[in-house]
Amino acid sequence: MNIRKITSMTMLVSFVLLILTSVVLYIVPHGRVAYWSDWRLWGLSKTQWDNLHLNLGLLFLLAGCIHIFYNWKPILAYLKDGSRRPRIFTASFNIALLLCLVVGAGTLLDIPPMSTVIRFEENIKDQAAEQYGEPPYGHAELSSLRLFARRTDMDLQQAILLLRQAGIRFSDPRQTIREIARQNNRTPREIFALMKPAIKTPPDAAALPDSPPPGFGRRLLTEICSEYHLDLSRIMTALLQKGLNVDPEESIREIAAANSMDPHAFFEILHQAATR
Repeated sequence: MNIRKITSMTMLVSFVLLILTSVVLYIVPHGRVAYWSDWRLWGLSKTQWDNLHLNLGLLFLLAGCIHIFYNWKPILAYLKDGSRRPRIFTASFNIALLLCLVVGAGTLLDIPPMSTVIRFEENIKDQAAEQYGEPPYGHAELSSLRLFARRTDMDLQQAILLLRQAGIRFSDPRQTIREIARQNNRTPREIFALMKPAIKTPPDAAALPDSPPPGFGRRLLTEICSEYHLDLSRIMTALLQKGLNVDPEESIREIAAANSMDPHAFFEILHQAATR
């Protein structure tokens, strides 16, 4: 048994698999959307892909440490200068370090092309949210049917009746939406769609909630004002008085970035302007 060869082959195979899981996690929808729609690729859920990526990464790391142990002399040779004396900051090491620093700093400072990679990922995930739909609130699938009805202003008894009429089997309203969905080979989103007529308050009459609604960052300000019946001109005036540079045809994420804040901070200001 050649440990050196096994180590090298382990690094190669785990590296290839890490590339695969990295690509999958790059395109997977946001967690709230993936869990709500029971998103799967090749039969595996987002959580399973996350776990695969984690453990394959640990295997690659372990194999890398063993690889360094078996190749310590060649590595030391790379760190020697022209006079064959050991040096850490050789030309090769300096270039490698510089590349890592440029990528790291560019990511933190949101500079292209690093920022372009991140924006492209956000666009993919936003498109997935539009395709699969947003939950009414974060991790709604983990709520019991009773709690879910209360959180969504739904008549519980009518919701139960609608589910029974659709042939949905469950034993108790204390079961979670996810449990009910899995028991009936449905997604949480499909279970919610069956119960929607039981909502007491029509969605178009809803007021701006106390926390950012799902998908808030990718929505246009004009869309938010239209959905929650906010006076756009009054909102714009209030935001301008706060010293914010706002284009109502831009997404909340873009508006927040233009004002050096995150979407949650912008929501707080918007909520104050809408409720004062």
